[in-house]
Amino acid sequence: MELMHRAMGFAALAFLTLVPLLIVIAAADPASGQGFARWLTQALGVSPSSQDDVERLFGVPGQALQRTTAFGLAALTVFGLTFGSVVQTGYEKVWDLPTARWHTMWRHVVWLALLILALLLFVNTPTPADSVGGTVVGTVADLVGTCLFFWWSQRLLLGGRVRWRALLPGAVATSVCLLGLRIFSQFVFSPLIASNAVTYGPFGTVLVIQSWLVGVGVVVYGGALVGRLIHEGLTHRRLRRELDRPTA
Repeated sequence: MELMHRAMGFAALAFLTLVPLLIVIAAADPASGQGFARWLTQALGVSPSSQDDVERLFGVPGQALQRTTAFGLAALTVFGLTFGSVVQTGYEKVWDLPTARWHTMWRHVVWLALLILALLLFVNTPTPADSVGGTVVGTVADLVGTCLFFWWSQRLLLGGRVRWRALLPGAVATSVCLLGLRIFSQFVFSPLIASNAVTYGPFGTVLVIQSWLVGVGVVVYGGALVGRLIHEGLTHRRLRRELDRPTA
């Protein structure tokens, strides 16, 4: 599987192809406030001081929208579809499936549209009350939404070649690990952004964001891989019980 190698490729391609597209889309959404910077800081779960460093890195959303041409937006869309192709290849490696044919590229379009919609819903959903009950409700809602997204993503990108039931453990593992990565970011990446911004300037913030994207890549591919191992373990256990069952 070469998990770290694929995760680093995931991070590089996400930063070069997907991030510019999301910046433009976030700038076109009036409710997004600070645009893509707000999306990213909510995903990272960083402190207010680190949020300022991230927002300064990506600039003003209105300028990004004004300076984007139709050709540039079309190019960004094509690059975003390439990112979907890379995620599909990773899932195919996890399940030892052959590469899908070229005429299935429409799945990348649908997946990219759903990814953007999921991000819009994530940042525009009201935050629950600042209490223990509100935090629990918000966490459970994020887990369920993330699980459904990755469950459906695997099914779509794999072209229906793996059953829904087999894909569920991978979706659950991915959503739980993404929650763990978010908690880890609050304690590790948030202080790193503040310190690196002082030491290296904006480039230090880029390094931390790139490292976080590598972590996301590990979770996306690793969660699917763990899900396959869990599914195979449950299947072998069920078959063993059926074989050990006495016959009449």
